[in-house]
Amino acid sequence: MLDGRPSLLDIISAKRRIDPYITRTPLHHYLSLDNLLDAEIYVKHENHLRLGAFKMRGGINLIAQLTKEEKKRGVISASTGNHGQSIAYAATLFGVKSIIGVPENANPYKVESIRNLGGKVIFHGRDFDEARQHVELLSREEGYRYIHSANEPMLLAGVATATLEIFEDLPDLDIIIVPVGGGSSASASAIVAHNLKPDVKIIGVQAEQAKGAYLSWKSGSISESTMNTKAEGLATRVGFELTMNIMRDLLYDFVLVSEKEIEEAIVMSLEKTHNLTEHAGAASLAAAIKLKDVIKNKKVVLMNSGGNITATQLNSVLTGNTGSL
Repeated sequence: MLDGRPSLLDIISAKRRIDPYITRTPLHHYLSLDNLLDAEIYVKHENHLRLGAFKMRGGINLIAQLTKEEKKRGVISASTGNHGQSIAYAATLFGVKSIIGVPENANPYKVESIRNLGGKVIFHGRDFDEARQHVELLSREEGYRYIHSANEPMLLAGVATATLEIFEDLPDLDIIIVPVGGGSSASASAIVAHNLKPDVKIIGVQAEQAKGAYLSWKSGSISESTMNTKAEGLATRVGFELTMNIMRDLLYDFVLVSEKEIEEAIVMSLEKTHNLTEHAGAASLAAAIKLKDVIKNKKVVLMNSGGNITATQLNSVLTGNTGSL
């Protein structure tokens, strides 16, 4: 690993390591999206993984490589839901105690899933970053092995296996659009593309209402933002060092989308791909619509990072977008 960044060999090793525990996700081509966007559009359906989100890959790869001493201590992490599910699931696979800190307003379905997967849930703070700061303190006080949701090379190597699959299925692609919260998926995709086909453009997308990672990428230093988005997977208040460094070096572009654009993309995903998509997962489609002139006549992959949307959230989106149905 160079400066903490996983190498292509690390990613290939991760794929071999996690393959027994995951199902390869499909890369589907949608003619209806082609017609809408004047491009050749594919969707990488990470929402089809058992836990409904891409994070599962990183959790398994990391927990599988912990030392005996770390496994004995147990692990602790913070999450808005999907990362927490991945850590709880992987910890249970390998007989490790896991504690997941979540914000007080965390998605109840994701919280229930974390518990069902064997994780102990603790609630703290108004948002992800307050929960993160709390579990970092607990890890120092209690001796747990702290797992950051982004600054973990083994997490990135596992997450990157999704992009490795994309290149296996579609080696002549031009662009991949990836949602960004902590940046693990976008930075992982950029590493794979840089090694396999450097002219492939990786474009990140974050919510206008939670743009800490975007501001960090633009400014060249870790920046903080207010956070008012409904997109849990994009809801990080600050950029993180490892993923920001990778994205600054390798990301082609980074765009912001509004809450309205995200919700319209959830409805469009349901209409055009027949998939339930959470807010973060729909951000890649929202960005593609915004970048229609940039992607025209290109072969484009949209990363559907997750499908863990609640019935209440879906109902709110659908009633607010009835004109699109």
